[in-house]
Amino acid sequence: MNAKLDSGVTTRPVTRQTFDEVLVPTYAPAAMVPVRAAGLDVWDQEGKRYLDFTSGIAVSSLGHCNPVLVDALTKQVNTLWHLGNGYTNEPVLRLGLALTEATFADRAFFCNSGAEANEAALKLARKYAHTKFGPHKSRIVSCLSSFHGRTLFTVSVGGQPKYTEGFEPLPQELSHIPYNDIEAARAAITDDVAAVIVEPIQGEGGVIPGNPDYLKALREICDQTGAVLVFDEVQSGVGRTGSFFAYQQMNVTPDILTSAKALGNGYPIGAMLTTDEIGQHFNVGSHGTTYGGNPLAATVGLNVVETINQPAFLARVKEASAKIFANLEKLAGDYPEVFGKARGMGLLIGLPMAEAYKGRSKDYTKTCEKLGLMLLIAGPDVVRLAPALIVSDEQIAEADRLMREAVEAFIAA
Repeated sequence: MNAKLDSGVTTRPVTRQTFDEVLVPTYAPAAMVPVRAAGLDVWDQEGKRYLDFTSGIAVSSLGHCNPVLVDALTKQVNTLWHLGNGYTNEPVLRLGLALTEATFADRAFFCNSGAEANEAALKLARKYAHTKFGPHKSRIVSCLSSFHGRTLFTVSVGGQPKYTEGFEPLPQELSHIPYNDIEAARAAITDDVAAVIVEPIQGEGGVIPGNPDYLKALREICDQTGAVLVFDEVQSGVGRTGSFFAYQQMNVTPDILTSAKALGNGYPIGAMLTTDEIGQHFNVGSHGTTYGGNPLAATVGLNVVETINQPAFLARVKEASAKIFANLEKLAGDYPEVFGKARGMGLLIGLPMAEAYKGRSKDYTKTCEKLGLMLLIAGPDVVRLAPALIVSDEQIAEADRLMREAVEAFIAA
C-alpha cells in the first residue's frame, strides 16, 4: 500500500490552497470553491449563494443538477456504463438518430470534448481531400482570434498565438485570416485548401457574431474550390443562440459541424456531424476513441436534445435574450465610461469594456463575484454572459441589479 495514502482520503478537508499544492497550474480558479448547485444557484464551502451566469462556460444550459438529466443518468448508471468500441449501444444509436434528424447531417461521430470533435473534423476533412483530390490539397484555413480546442492540432488551428507559445514546432499547412473579411477569405482559400473552419459566432475571441454575408461567402468559396466547410458550434450550438444550431438561423449549411459543451450539460461528450459523402472517408480503424459514445454520455445527450430542440423552448431563449440585451443597453447608457454596446446572439452575450477600462474585464467580474454573481470574460476587454437557457425573468432582474451594484464598487475601487 502507498504510504502516502490516507485511509480517509475521500473525506479529507480540502481548500482552494489545495489546488496550488497538488494540481498543475494550468488555471487560476476563483478563491471560493463551489460544493453544491441547483438550477442557476451555486453554493460555496462557506454556504454563500451565487447566481451563476456562466453555465460552466456555456455548458450547463439546462441548469445544474437538472432533475430530468439526473433521473436519466441514474437509471443508465444502474443499467450499463461502458463497453468499448467493439460494441455499440442503444443510447448512442438513439442520440445519433436524434442529431441527424435535427440537422443537415447523415452521420455522427461521438467523442469526449469540443477539442476532440474539432480534431476529428479536421482529420476527416484532410482525409477526404487527400482521397478525392490528392495530397496537395491539405491546407486548413481558420480565423484570427478563433478558438478550436487545446490539442496541439486544434490550438494551432485556433487564431490566438498566446495559446501556442512554447509548443513549437506546430503542425504545418495552416493559415489564419481576419474574421468577417470576405476579400481576405477569397485571397486565402485557393485550390490547395482542404478545409475552412469557422465559428458562426466567435466565443473566446470576444463574442463576435459572424456576418451572414461572410458565412455565405465562405460557403460559395468552398463550393468553388472543393474545400470542406466546418462550423465549430461547440459553444454556439444546442440552443445557445436561440436556434438548435446557429447555422440554422444564418441559413448557411456546413459540410461538417462540431458540438460539445451544452450537449452533455456538464457530462463530457463531443460530436462531429457530417454528410454521407464525407463521412464514408472515416472507414474502420481510421479514427477512434475509447470513451466516445459511451452509454452514460449518450443518455444525457439524448435527453438534452429532446428538451432543448423544441419550438417553445427556443422561443423562450430568444425572449430571455431580448430582456438581457435591454438591461445591458440601459447599463451601458448609464455608465458609458465603463461599458460599450453589448453584442452576441441568444444567450451568448459579450459586454465590451469602454476605452478607459480596457483590459479590466476580469476585475469587473471579480467584483460581481464578491456580490454573488458569477460571470465570464471573453478576453481582457469583454465581459461574457452565458446563463443557463432556463434562466427566469426574476434571475435576469437579479443579475441586472448585481451588475449595477458591482459597477459602483468597481469604479470606486
